[in-house]
Amino acid sequence: MEGDVMDKLEAMATVCDFDPITGSIPATKVEITVSCRSLLDRDTFSKSDPLVVLYTQGVECKQWREFGRTEVIDNTLNPDFVRKYILDYFFEEKQNLRFDVYDIDSKSPDLAKHDFLGQVYCTLGEIVGSPASRLDKPLGGIPGKACGTIILSAEELGNCRDCATMKFCANKLDKKDFFGKSDPFMVFYRSNEDGTFTICHKTEVVKNTLNPLWQPFSIPVRALCNGDYDRTIKVEVYDWDRDGSHDFIGEFTTSYKELCRGQNQHNVYEVVNVKKKIKKKRYINSGTVSMLSFSVESEHTFLDYIKGGTQIHFTVAIDFTASNGNPSQSTSLHYMNPYQMNAYAMALKAVGEIIQDYDSDKMFPALGFGAKLPPDGRVSHEFPLNGNIENPYCNGMEGILEAYHQSLKTVQLYGPTNFAPIVNHVARYAAAVQDGSQYFVLLIITDGVISDMAQTKEAIVNAAKLPMSIIIVGVGQAEFDAMVELDGDDIRISSRGKLAERDIVQ
Repeated sequence: MEGDVMDKLEAMATVCDFDPITGSIPATKVEITVSCRSLLDRDTFSKSDPLVVLYTQGVECKQWREFGRTEVIDNTLNPDFVRKYILDYFFEEKQNLRFDVYDIDSKSPDLAKHDFLGQVYCTLGEIVGSPASRLDKPLGGIPGKACGTIILSAEELGNCRDCATMKFCANKLDKKDFFGKSDPFMVFYRSNEDGTFTICHKTEVVKNTLNPLWQPFSIPVRALCNGDYDRTIKVEVYDWDRDGSHDFIGEFTTSYKELCRGQNQHNVYEVVNVKKKIKKKRYINSGTVSMLSFSVESEHTFLDYIKGGTQIHFTVAIDFTASNGNPSQSTSLHYMNPYQMNAYAMALKAVGEIIQDYDSDKMFPALGFGAKLPPDGRVSHEFPLNGNIENPYCNGMEGILEAYHQSLKTVQLYGPTNFAPIVNHVARYAAAVQDGSQYFVLLIITDGVISDMAQTKEAIVNAAKLPMSIIIVGVGQAEFDAMVELDGDDIRISSRGKLAERDIVQ
């Protein structure tokens, strides 16, 4: 089971089954592709490194919530982003969207630390309803400056669940670099009804070779051709340059139907540069690209497992380190205000209320870490909130909140902030049932800085092959950079040279 549980739980809210009780109509899934043209240049010595953030608006509260981010593309004012947004489209609702563009200057996830390049407001209906479902809009938000334009294309996603894995190599590509050989990479595009192309995959760059061997990659079939196996797929081959002005080597076209044939003479393609062909009489090609392997398998969604009877086990872990502040003082994150819930209780309720619907017995183990326990004051990084080592289970959300309140009265906040013992605790249970019948979700609520980062990474890498996911909620004002590193969205986490099999932290 791949992916992040929270994403999956959100997806479950829009199951493609008509529910006679609520009467909700199933939504269409729409994929939004983003490009920008003529962005502002904020970098002194090179071009901007743009990223686009999508915000959606809640129906009731009208609050803007971050939905997702594209990848960062270095040194370009005209980016075509590969990472898509997949949204549920409700014909009968006005779905407000906001796209903010930033120039990314550091690894920090905090958008305030990067240069703002402009924004645009629109609705999902506006994109879908534009000619060929392609909306061009000028970016605004910086008074007195032309910020360029954003291009938003929408395509309804077919319900094909297949995922294709393929591997390519190239032979005798053109040498583009003055010193040394080329640094080739490939870009895959699918064709659209109106003759335009949409980017759908970029390979990695293989340095200094005219005969590159690229890593195998997996891509949903619907991303490549959206269920139309004869649809043209265009592949461009480039020589990578540090400054973003990648040199075009050549291109070829194929289709999913062709690619399915796997390694054979049909899947050896001549890479052609049309401009060169016109200029040079004796030009044949700029090299060849060959497919080395092809396989396809159907992906099961989290919902398939839930329908098939998978039980979700939900474990809560709460941070009892001294950096939270003295619980008897109102400045503490653990302060028990009789009139309102503290940050920990709010986080517990928000995540727990969604997950408890998928747990049949509603009994949840609740643990604390980073405190000194009575009677002897030993420090523990995995103690039961209800004080019962034999049975740490609490009954429902109410039971967890009650055990949390009780433990605050008996334990002493201490430290350090160690995550690994809690992660390993749940992993031991997950390791015992790997037949798909049970899935374990660990919610860690913490005020920030992790003390045992190396051990935690190792624990997560080991847990990534188990049926478990980890949700980390940060409360308070601390630095959360370490949490973002654990959430391997951009860079998959690794430990001792071993990469996590999948990204299990959200």
